[in-house]
Amino acid sequence: MVKIIGVRFRKAGKIYYFDPLEFEIKAGDKVIVETARGVEFGHVVVGAREVSEESIVHPLKPVIRMATEEDRAIDAENRTKEKEAFDICLEKIEKHGLEMKLIDVEYTFDNNKILFYFTADGRIDFRELVKDLASVFKTRIELRQIGVRDETKILGGIGICGRVLCCHAHLSEFVPVSIKMAKEQNLSLNPTKISGVCGRLMCCLKHEEAAYEDLNAKLPGIGDFVVAKDGMKGEVQSVNVLKQLVKVVVTVNDEKEVREYHVDDLTFRSKKRKEKVVYDDELKELEKLEKKEGNLY
Repeated sequence: MVKIIGVRFRKAGKIYYFDPLEFEIKAGDKVIVETARGVEFGHVVVGAREVSEESIVHPLKPVIRMATEEDRAIDAENRTKEKEAFDICLEKIEKHGLEMKLIDVEYTFDNNKILFYFTADGRIDFRELVKDLASVFKTRIELRQIGVRDETKILGGIGICGRVLCCHAHLSEFVPVSIKMAKEQNLSLNPTKISGVCGRLMCCLKHEEAAYEDLNAKLPGIGDFVVAKDGMKGEVQSVNVLKQLVKVVVTVNDEKEVREYHVDDLTFRSKKRKEKVVYDDELKELEKLEKKEGNLY
């Protein structure tokens, strides 16, 4: 087991692990650590705890010190300088006539480097811009092109749910999202309905994917033929995934009728799991019905 702490350097940014050494560090503390970019001021989001060797990437860098009042003052000063650098960079972009959108500016704690984040439709030749900025700030300059999802994560906003965007509030890293997730949750496939502020599929589609996959695996599909516990047989008209209820079109006295059953009261052959679900003694009746309707597979 290895003792670690989790540190973030930006809001909702990726969590990096460090060795706390002998320091008593808890969530909410501020620390000074060494990173690939140099010395950085970090916010502790995971207090000191022990984890297995396999769950971390070695070598684990140690914490340099707990942040002092002087360190906090330097960090606050850097935040102010970032705003000034943002305005200066905007002027330089306009001066050079570059088709790029400046998103954010970040100073390293030791002022050894300034990072400018921007978006653009294609490749941008910003060599002259870098020279211009370097002559103004007298330090290393790095321009980093980011995508629309990263832009939204940095700027933040309010989603259609009325809450702060997941990526800006708590998601450390972007998760893969696919249209299959929307289908699994019976959502409208209209792009305007399932796309976020960034124009990509909403990250929150991933949140309930596992729950819907589990619930859907227990349900028959629309058009499947089922046998109810009361002996009624028919075709599935609709399903309520969360309540696990199934509406079935059955024939009563030569008339079609819609009846609702809980999935536990039905026998059917699951197309999702390719296996028979509940009531083995009624399987023959189900197969006769499917064969009659030409739906046996």
